Amino acid sequence: MSSGGRAAQLKHTGLRPGWTTGACATAATTAAYTALLTGDFPDPVTITLPRGHRPSFALAAESLTGDAAMAGVVKDAGDDPDVTHGALIRSTVRLLPPGSGVVFRAGEGVGTVTLPGLPLEVGEPAINPVPRQMMREHVAEVAAAHGGTPDVEITVSVDHGAEIARSTWNPRIGILGGLSILGTTGVVVPYSCSAWIDSIRRGVDVARAGGLTHVAGCTGSTSERTVTSLYDLPEIALLDMGDFAGAVLKYLRRHPVDRLTVCGGFAKLSKLAAGHLDLHSARSQVDKAFLADLARTGGASEALAEEITAANTGLAALRLCEAAGVPLGDLVAARARDEALTVLRGAPVAVDVVCVDRAGVVVGRSTVAGPGA
Repeated sequence: MSSGGRAAQLKHTGLRPGWTTGACATAATTAAYTALLTGDFPDPVTITLPRGHRPSFALAAESLTGDAAMAGVVKDAGDDPDVTHGALIRSTVRLLPPGSGVVFRAGEGVGTVTLPGLPLEVGEPAINPVPRQMMREHVAEVAAAHGGTPDVEITVSVDHGAEIARSTWNPRIGILGGLSILGTTGVVVPYSCSAWIDSIRRGVDVARAGGLTHVAGCTGSTSERTVTSLYDLPEIALLDMGDFAGAVLKYLRRHPVDRLTVCGGFAKLSKLAAGHLDLHSARSQVDKAFLADLARTGGASEALAEEITAANTGLAALRLCEAAGVPLGDLVAARARDEALTVLRGAPVAVDVVCVDRAGVVVGRSTVAGPGA
């Protein structure tokens, strides 16, 4: 039987994966701190990503002064049409007093968080939690190897980052001054619409050929881990649908399996709940007014509904409802399930939906509904 799952989908597309800004910043940090302790920049510099990949990065810039070292890496996004492809990501590392830990700073071209609702506190550099953890781990490894301490200041910058950020949604969600340093796996999965939709179809075909009766459409690696823990599904049952929820549903309409679980981030699945089948941020947005109306059906007051409408992000709206005891996550999951069933048009596929937050914690869940449920 042919292999399936996320890795097989990527192989089938023929598209070349790339590296996230978080992976590039980690590589630059590793090289800079090594030079600060040893006087020499490793070039290429090799890092370990969360799933065990060990890519090597050539240095595009380096400098060493008495108390600081800087290294720069050019981002290669592979075949993904990423606005940050080709950007020079720099990390400047300075020693701090023992016990200081790792302190992150936003250099030129890296944004600062100015509004709540993101996984970072207001005022923090827009360097997401997983890249921060990757950098901390590599700093500790370099320190252990070369007799240093894991007490450093890391300033991440991106050449022309403020200009590039104008082509992103950062300003709308309160990240000002530049780009975000992102990534949960370190790997950029390329999305050509036609190639990826074709890979989804292949994934369904492989699952059906393997006799599976339950598949899961996941928006990314975090939701994939969550749905695997919930249902103990084999790899070939996992469909990396990315943003293409409609592609999964339309193909299953013609080639059904008994059950489909849709698992994804709360914000993305709120778009499906609102009737969007393409969940990409360039083609659909979280509708806070829609969320407010949905929350009203769950008992939200008018005051809370107004707060939801004014919220910075979908996650911020969710947190407001959680604090008020309004089950917005479950309401979104149920509505998304119903939208999925509408697209399936009576095909013999039972559907349930699981919403997760950025850490993979389940924040909303529907019951199973549809034929055979």
